[in-house]
Amino acid sequence: QVHLVESGGGLVQPGGSLRLSCAASGFTLDQYAIGWFRQAPGKEREGISCIGSSDEKTYYVDSVKGRFTFSQDNAKNSVYLQLNNLKPEDTGVYFCAAGYCSGGVPFEPLYMYWGRGTQVTVSS
Repeated sequence: QVHLVESGGGLVQPGGSLRLSCAASGFTLDQYAIGWFRQAPGKEREGISCIGSSDEKTYYVDSVKGRFTFSQDNAKNSVYLQLNNLKPEDTGVYFCAAGYCSGGVPFEPLYMYWGRGTQVTVSS
């Protein structure tokens, strides 16, 4: 049974950092790509980052480039998202999902399995 569990969210001041983790079970990271998504209050969920299933390049939505870093530890079957220089507009629930990264920012219909999310709040 596939499970994804996010952790590491919290309340942080603008300019601060967080490291989100996504622990996967029921599959290995060479079977599915992991994408990170977020949903800001009152907005639709958006794809943030993934590693291309075919080219293994890391893709980021423009709003987080240079601030967020996606990493993966196959031995731990986990992925991480380092969030630096956080801004209030980064506030939202962050999800990881398993599916297919097509070579751009994560496209929600290509992801079949989802975690429950972790809340990130950026506020002074």
